Amino acid sequence: MARSRPDNGSLVRSPEVIGEGAATQIVMAFDDNRLASALFGQYGQNLASIERRLGVVADSRGNQVTIEGSREACEQASRVLESLYEQLKRGHDLVPGDVEGAIRLVISQASLFDFDPAAARPNFEEINLRKRLVRARTAGQDAYVRALKRCPLVFGTGPAGTGKTWLAVAYAVQLFERKEVDRIILSRPAVEAGERLGFLPGDMREKVDPYLRPIYDALFDMMDARIVERALQSGEIEIAPLAFMRGRTLSNAAVILDEAQNTSAMQMKMFLTRLGENSRMMVTGDPSQVDLPPGQTSGLSEAVRLLANVEGIGHVVFTHEDVVRHPLVARIVAAYEQAAATPAHKREGRD
Repeated sequence: MARSRPDNGSLVRSPEVIGEGAATQIVMAFDDNRLASALFGQYGQNLASIERRLGVVADSRGNQVTIEGSREACEQASRVLESLYEQLKRGHDLVPGDVEGAIRLVISQASLFDFDPAAARPNFEEINLRKRLVRARTAGQDAYVRALKRCPLVFGTGPAGTGKTWLAVAYAVQLFERKEVDRIILSRPAVEAGERLGFLPGDMREKVDPYLRPIYDALFDMMDARIVERALQSGEIEIAPLAFMRGRTLSNAAVILDEAQNTSAMQMKMFLTRLGENSRMMVTGDPSQVDLPPGQTSGLSEAVRLLANVEGIGHVVFTHEDVVRHPLVARIVAAYEQAAATPAHKREGRD
């Protein structure tokens, strides 16, 4: 029995029950071949993600996809595809994080008889840049972007892959492009993750480049490469090693301190007091990955505790549910969080 959706004219779904309710088949045909191709992903990678996460089999031909599996899983897969297709129709490009976000959202929703794909995506905050549109993909990211827009100083803490640094850079670029600040200042403590890099040759930028590479990657993702290079040459984008911040007042600037869990208490106090007039400060870090010498207190943990109730300061805590990298990263983070919460004698198998 075919069921059409004349409300948006974008697809036709033909569910067919096979056997005694053990398996279901849903056929979906999309009216725009170009958008359908983007929906399925290069070499079908988006469909592969849906198959892996929901336990279905999705076979595409042209603008049509056939989904097979349990009734619930097929319904979930079809809702994911409908919501992503609506996103494409609104002119938004798809990235793997969008697919994972849509899957998580559909899994969290109860089974609904009337599903509106246009309303399937929550009204998450967006950051509009000249090069691209950056959207929050999880509730944690949404809270983080709202805090960035509301507070002059925001702490973003949580595990790797949650978008803390990426969203901070996006917001800094937006402020810079709108002329709300004159410059972007990037800083990170030069602490190795257990290694000893030794002497690094070159000028200041070349010395700190290895530590700031993740921020550079985000910058080039948000802005045209020529603009980034020109801004680095002119000082509108400044690389400022944390050790050389003392004595400065950072005015009319968007300031990002990344990997802040590796600051000492004294360094963090020094950095936070650099905040000048008409500036915004974003501090990101993962308290579970401190690389400081044993016994030294993390400046990030101390600052979050001391400034918890200070007006004008925001703090957003990310969890493994906000991880937007490979789905396996979320499971890795969850496993480590569970291990950290388990008493040592149980982890080692002792009574």
